[in-house]
Amino acid sequence: MEYDLIVRNGFVVDGTGLPRRRVDVGVRDGRIAKLGKLDGDTAKEEIDAKGRIVAPGIVDAHTHYDPQITFDPYATMSCFHGVTTVLAGNCGFSVAPVRRDDHAFMADIFASVEDMDPIAFSGVTWDDFETFEEFLDTLKGKLGVNFACYVGHSNIRRWVMGEDSIKRAATPDEIQAMRRMVTEAMEAGAAGFSSSMAPTHNDIHGRPVPSRLATKEEVYALAEAVGDFGSGSICFLPAGAVSGLEEADYDYLLEIGKRAGVPIIIQGLGGRGKVDAPTSGWARAVKFLDEATRIGAPVYSLLIARPFDRALAFNETNHMWVGAPSWHRMTRLPIEERAALLRDPKARDELRFAIENYNRDPSKGTTLPAPQWHTVWLDTSVTLPSAEFEGRSMAELAEAKGVAPGDFALDLALADNFETKMRYRSETPDWSAAVEVAQRDPRMIVGTSDGGAHLAKDDQSDWSSYFLGSWVRDREIWSLEEGVRQITQVPAALLGFNDRGTIQVGGWADMMIFDPETIGPWRKEFVRDLPGGVGRYKAYGRGVHATIVNGQPIVLEGELTGRMPGSVVRPA
Repeated sequence: MEYDLIVRNGFVVDGTGLPRRRVDVGVRDGRIAKLGKLDGDTAKEEIDAKGRIVAPGIVDAHTHYDPQITFDPYATMSCFHGVTTVLAGNCGFSVAPVRRDDHAFMADIFASVEDMDPIAFSGVTWDDFETFEEFLDTLKGKLGVNFACYVGHSNIRRWVMGEDSIKRAATPDEIQAMRRMVTEAMEAGAAGFSSSMAPTHNDIHGRPVPSRLATKEEVYALAEAVGDFGSGSICFLPAGAVSGLEEADYDYLLEIGKRAGVPIIIQGLGGRGKVDAPTSGWARAVKFLDEATRIGAPVYSLLIARPFDRALAFNETNHMWVGAPSWHRMTRLPIEERAALLRDPKARDELRFAIENYNRDPSKGTTLPAPQWHTVWLDTSVTLPSAEFEGRSMAELAEAKGVAPGDFALDLALADNFETKMRYRSETPDWSAAVEVAQRDPRMIVGTSDGGAHLAKDDQSDWSSYFLGSWVRDREIWSLEEGVRQITQVPAALLGFNDRGTIQVGGWADMMIFDPETIGPWRKEFVRDLPGGVGRYKAYGRGVHATIVNGQPIVLEGELTGRMPGSVVRPA
């Protein structure tokens, strides 16, 4: 028998949690045709997976690849880490639907909320579509990875209400018009509906994104439209997603879950916010999840299981101190003015403890926490020898000097003439202990890459390699079989992608081939490969030898093959 592709000699971990099998995989017409010993059978193409794991392709439930996918069909860098299906359009905004006069409006939202450079948006093929259906149609035959997308609440609101979408509540007629748009998007192939009430979600002019002006009745109506369709999911960020969920958020989520009946996917459950690991709030989070389960409101929370690892500097390349406005303004000054400011006693009084006392008032701007000094480490210093700072955080270095961490940092910046390089690493013993507990709860979903967003801060596309290397192999929190299931079958089932996430005869041949002994993050590189020469960090990993989409390799030994077998994926 001849196949299009045979993967030989590997250990198949099929995504169901069952023990691995030493069998070959035969692929024909994009689907798994046979699992077994294929000695004597031939194929147009073969891959030798000896000593390696053959697993289902990873399903990434939270990305913002919808702009990037129009000019980067492979959703780099996710495809290099075994991801075969990405879900975009999260957080209440997507590249469609959008009227031609509103391109700049939507680009401003992506630029502000997801740190996407407006210049890079020159690569988005805006003129090829307006409606959600037209957007999906433009992607057919032009995808390397499989692509799914939510329809964004802010887009729908803007389409129906125009400028009023950021000024007032919707009328009953406008809500009905929006509900019809959600239904039309679902019929066209949307993965569901996304919305956000998060106070950090403002456009580039500081105005709330349209979804934040919606009443509960409006959100319920749009959630019910997805429920009436009978498949898909809803991405929802409550008001406390960043600063910490409160009782009103819990009640809101339960009502959405009851009305929609489809999975409601949130972030930040149990922590002080979505950038935090579940800490003192975990007991309350479990109580909420238990209540949701009891009443049949299917609420799940994404869990960031890979710690942040982001570059910091005392100049305009730093995007991490926006929540501490005085520090953010300082980094944007010309270097001479910056130096003068740091020598000004009055300015020092303002800056000294500003990182610890970052903005917590949504009316004054973003409430995204600034990296705290106990999670900031020196990479390089012009004046401080590495032997003096290696293994110690900025907080520890300041304590040894007997000064406030803010003063230590600013004194070092002056001494180094602002050439100091730092690293924000959020992993602490408390973080690890909290994430270990939380990820075991079946209502917590391991992730999330945020792929396509925040590229000037960090490319988190290596989250899956980190999970398999750290939590599965090194810490042994999961068996290999169950660890694979957590990032393949579990998200696929949650999202309604019933024909993805496993290696089963008759199913689509989405696979990753990796070495379980070496898989993990490797290095990050800043390159200028986005439209307009815009730069981004690219996270490279180790151990992934092939990424196969619908039976065709799109990545082999770290190189793109140039094939585009991807398809638009929709809920069953």
